[in-house]
Amino acid sequence: MATPTITNNNEIVGSEANKRRRKKSIVWEHFTVETVSAGCTRACCKQCKKSFAYITGSKLAGTSHLKRHITLGICPVSRRNQEKNQASQYMPPAKIGGSDSGTDPPRKRYRATTAGLANLPFDQDRCSHEIAKMIVQHDYPLHIVEQPGFVDFVRSLQPQFTMGTLNTIQGDCVSLYLREKQSLLNLLSGIPGRVCLTLDMRTSNQTLGYVFLTGYFIDGDWKLHRRVLNVVMVPFPDSDDAFTNAVLACLSDWSLESKLFTLTLNKFSSNETVISNLRGLLSIKNPLVLNGQLIIRNCYARVISHLAQDLLLKLKETVEKVRDSVKYVKTSETREEKFMEIKKQLQVPTSKFLSIDDITKWNTTYHMLSAACELKEVFSCLDSSDPDYKQTPSMTEWKHIEILCIYLKLLFDGTNILTAATHPTANAFFHEVWKIQLELTHAAMSQDHFISELIKPLQERFSEYWKDSSIILAVAVVMDPRFKMKLVEFSFAKIYGEDVDTWVKIIDEGTHELFLEYVAQAITLPETFIQERNECIPKMEAGETLLSSGDGLSDFDVYISEIANSQQMKSELDQYLEESLLPRVQDFDILGWWKLNKLKYPTLSKMACDVLSIPISTVSADAVFDTESKKIDSYWGSLRPVTLEAFVCAKDWLQYASPEFSNAIVKMEF
Repeated sequence: MATPTITNNNEIVGSEANKRRRKKSIVWEHFTVETVSAGCTRACCKQCKKSFAYITGSKLAGTSHLKRHITLGICPVSRRNQEKNQASQYMPPAKIGGSDSGTDPPRKRYRATTAGLANLPFDQDRCSHEIAKMIVQHDYPLHIVEQPGFVDFVRSLQPQFTMGTLNTIQGDCVSLYLREKQSLLNLLSGIPGRVCLTLDMRTSNQTLGYVFLTGYFIDGDWKLHRRVLNVVMVPFPDSDDAFTNAVLACLSDWSLESKLFTLTLNKFSSNETVISNLRGLLSIKNPLVLNGQLIIRNCYARVISHLAQDLLLKLKETVEKVRDSVKYVKTSETREEKFMEIKKQLQVPTSKFLSIDDITKWNTTYHMLSAACELKEVFSCLDSSDPDYKQTPSMTEWKHIEILCIYLKLLFDGTNILTAATHPTANAFFHEVWKIQLELTHAAMSQDHFISELIKPLQERFSEYWKDSSIILAVAVVMDPRFKMKLVEFSFAKIYGEDVDTWVKIIDEGTHELFLEYVAQAITLPETFIQERNECIPKMEAGETLLSSGDGLSDFDVYISEIANSQQMKSELDQYLEESLLPRVQDFDILGWWKLNKLKYPTLSKMACDVLSIPISTVSADAVFDTESKKIDSYWGSLRPVTLEAFVCAKDWLQYASPEFSNAIVKMEF
């Protein structure tokens, strides 16, 4: 049979001259044919220039392998084009009845970049999964799937998709929760240390309580994790056993009965009986760790928030004057332009801009007052040039606002650590807390009557927090090889003065006591091992020595034995504390350091693993500046407790989930 040939017009010409066929496959929009030699023709990709077999002798290779090169993204140039096309979600259609403009994309290019997407099979289960994930991630109500606008929108995207019922979508959301829960169970089962829990109570309009339990732990790779573990509904949130029942449910659900280390709660939602019950529970679950005393009764963020609100309340009338002044300027474009013109004329050296505060976030009030203070001269000029502006504060009031901002900044800087992208380890809080304690103590004793009267009540309240939390915060900073006991000694000397030795001794003894608990749990030698070790020791008769009496080194042998015994008595903790401090660098990875030194300090590293994971605050990063406790709204309160828990936990877990879609679908019916 005669070998087919290729014409310049991309036609295949066979042995019969009257028999011609134009190639119709879409691949020829991306390939050209090239004659390599007699009887050998190859297809060359227009984009990446790679060549493929096409005709060899009488054998025709076909086009399937050419299609795969384009549609499966094997061609690197085609793959980049597809990614660019996906980034541009809309391509305008060709104009009908009008002349084409130079900006309209060629039809062939459009087909080329979407060829791979067009061949993707429709997957009903995956679409349902994505809708469930969307609802969970963005707190959309379940009945969104029944809203006509949403249904029409989805149908326009994929006509083949069948929208499930409300119960079906709810089942998909719970299935998502169950899959992510199994992944978290697997992670928790492999952690080397313990888990710390925070307890946060929220109430609904029906006066039902919901305890949010969040776990903090360090994994085998020495990475700190924060996960919402449970949302437990309690019918009577004011009862003394509400928190205790919630903790018991959490420990049972996650098999953490032997792994609980500390509990952190909010003093403003608990009383002494509640704390006593929790302390008793902690003692039962972990009797070896400081007799169960590792309970942190105050949420750091809530304590700071209450102090900030107290400060603002003391100068309520003056703060209102400033707020009204800012609103007067910001609510009119004309007035704002006039304000900016005055600022320019006065050449006020500030880059801050006015903004109206959100009274539910005290940091926004601080920023508003701080900016207004730097622009007080502009407000004074506005008062003389605008007869309608009558809210300007006096110079004395501006002075009071400046003092207020100094201490609001102290609280803001101390709280800002909680807004980091990754949750800080416990050692990071000591410096912030002792600095606040020191500054408030000095301010309370100020010779300025206004400052002392303003700060003294705050100092008394914060001293209570310092008294309850300073020991555990100090133990945590001792685990930082840049500071160890030295920062404790330095800071306590400034705070306690002549009594510094007493307080430093308390921290030193507490750290050693905690370490001894870990030593006791580390390795208990079996009796058989002790017997075998004793059998290996040479037995000597009375008066017999290992060395001959005439070598003159018997005293040296005793000397070496004493040195060895003294070295054996020195613990890992003592060796760690005696070593030099590491250089103080800002981006120091404390967990990475302990990971590298866990073989050097096998027991102390276990203690560091647990201590550094202790949470100081019970609220999430987006709520650290809140002036009000979060509540469960009417919609979430209408859901069954198990469904509410699934939604809250799954939303939190999806932040850390793998982007790959799991094919293991668990169906739940409601």
